[in-house]
Amino acid sequence: MILAAEYVPSMYATVWALVPPVVAIVLALITKEVYSSLFVGIVIGGLFYGNAFQPGFSAERSVLHIFEDGLVGVLSDSDNVGILIFLVVLGVMVSMMNKAGGSAAFGEWASEHIKTRIGAQLSAIILGVLIFIDDYFNCLTVGSVMRPVTDKHQVSRAKLAYLIDATAAPVCIIAPISSWAAAVTGFVKGEDGFSIFIKAIPYNYYALFTIIAMVTLVVLQVDFGPMAKHEANAKKGDLFTTGDRPYADAKAGCDKGQGKGYRPCISYTGAHNKLHHWNDIHRRLF
Repeated sequence: MILAAEYVPSMYATVWALVPPVVAIVLALITKEVYSSLFVGIVIGGLFYGNAFQPGFSAERSVLHIFEDGLVGVLSDSDNVGILIFLVVLGVMVSMMNKAGGSAAFGEWASEHIKTRIGAQLSAIILGVLIFIDDYFNCLTVGSVMRPVTDKHQVSRAKLAYLIDATAAPVCIIAPISSWAAAVTGFVKGEDGFSIFIKAIPYNYYALFTIIAMVTLVVLQVDFGPMAKHEANAKKGDLFTTGDRPYADAKAGCDKGQGKGYRPCISYTGAHNKLHHWNDIHRRLF
């Protein structure tokens, strides 16, 4: 019995293999549209897989590779689908917290206790450190809750985005109880993965230096490059600088929930921890 040779596109392992990701990254930076840029990169990769611009090009092979091996193959993977569902649920829970008044309650408390721009930025950092269980959960929650507070103290949206991003992943990847710790522990076969994760924390220079640099920049009020421009404009009343105006017309408080705004925050955190617990069990069992 003669087995058919496995198909290998002529552009495989050549410099042309770098074109699809480079195109996707450049388009994302230019257009600020990540999904469409990624799709264009996927299409170009599919065309190259079918030997586009060369003799023997097969449009059928390219189309099948894009949809059957690419999109369908990815969405049929249980881990990928689980991540998508997890993110959708997180987004729904954040929206519910806002509508129920959780963000409004924290905003009211913060308006009474936070008096300076430095205080507003440090509060965002502290809240990000406290929500260490998952970096996605961190970004969604801290951004939603702290936006009204930083807006009031004229902190640019770019600076808030930096504080959130520089807190979420760096804190999560050195926290012993987090989705990152669970993932890393599962990757180490035949060893005590959790012990290895703990011992590696002092050597996670990216996370440690990022947190130190972030706090230093905030306390010393040092900004440079484009961030300095964003912060200077924010002090004049323009929180965005760019033409984009995300959440410009969003109400800072949403619904106050008749004085029960803190309950959604507590319920939200408890529900997330339960969801994360079951997700952990699934990872370990399957």
